[in-house]
Amino acid sequence: IGPQVLFVQHPPVYTAGKRTEPQERPQDGTPVVDVDRGGKITYHGPGQLVGYPITDLNRCGRDLHRYVTTLENTLIETCARFGVQARIREGLVGVWVENRKIASIGVGVKKWIAMHGFALNITRKSLPPFLAITPCGIQGVQMTCLEDEMFSPLPEGNLLKCFGDVFAALWEEKFHRD
Repeated sequence: IGPQVLFVQHPPVYTAGKRTEPQERPQDGTPVVDVDRGGKITYHGPGQLVGYPITDLNRCGRDLHRYVTTLENTLIETCARFGVQARIREGLVGVWVENRKIASIGVGVKKWIAMHGFALNITRKSLPPFLAITPCGIQGVQMTCLEDEMFSPLPEGNLLKCFGDVFAALWEEKFHRD
């Protein structure tokens, strides 16, 4: 089968990637779960769209960088469809609106099957927990959300479909094999 994406809404939780140092763990009572993805600590919870693509990178040349770039571009295009001009920042994984981070990406790979994924901040309620950590180990980063970056109210119900359509189209464009 082709790539699959599992969408979830986590209860409040911090996930600590392989490079998280002990002193980077928050002490605010929110659970911290060690995960086998790259990167440092981040937050997942209400107000986010969290997606876990499960993708066989054997089918696309075992190119992890191209895969991560495809995830970033999918999130950028999804934001654009809601009137938010997002972009990548050189040397930093994730998606940004100017100097504010709107989406985080953390990928793990086992036998060239990519797992873990991304968290796109949708509403303001996703932002306060980031104050207890250094998100993704980036000092001074300011987190943002679609709700704060849009010039109109956040539409209901079509965000999952929008992301799915964009991901499918970009996947086909970047990785399709005859």
